[in-house]
Amino acid sequence: MPHSEPAAGERGFVPFATAALDLHRVLAVPDGPLVADATELEHLHAHAVALLFLLDSHAERARPVRELAAPLRTARIRAWQLADRLHHAAHTTPSPPGPARRSLCRRHQKAVRLIRRRTTPTDLRT
Repeated sequence: MPHSEPAAGERGFVPFATAALDLHRVLAVPDGPLVADATELEHLHAHAVALLFLLDSHAERARPVRELAAPLRTARIRAWQLADRLHHAAHTTPSPPGPARRSLCRRHQKAVRLIRRRTTPTDLRT
């Protein structure tokens, strides 16, 4: 039976999400020195946490396939490290406290719970 191209719904939304991030970078990041404000860091954190949860779901499904699961677990750890650094950066950027800041911290706490269930402290230091 010949292999046919999957329908748009079967391919998923990852290519569209990647294109949207590329478009955001082109439109939102000015030429010259980059100084991200607290709002931009909050949005970047949201993307990083979403990526963490996406990688986690793939890593957990791939657990029986050792060759695939190991790189996905490593990617999950890197996504966590990215989210953690963005969370810290958002808190060091001057911004009045408010709903966005609380939303950032609630989202980060969900990510913390996930990563603590899935990894050990030694995993996070590698």
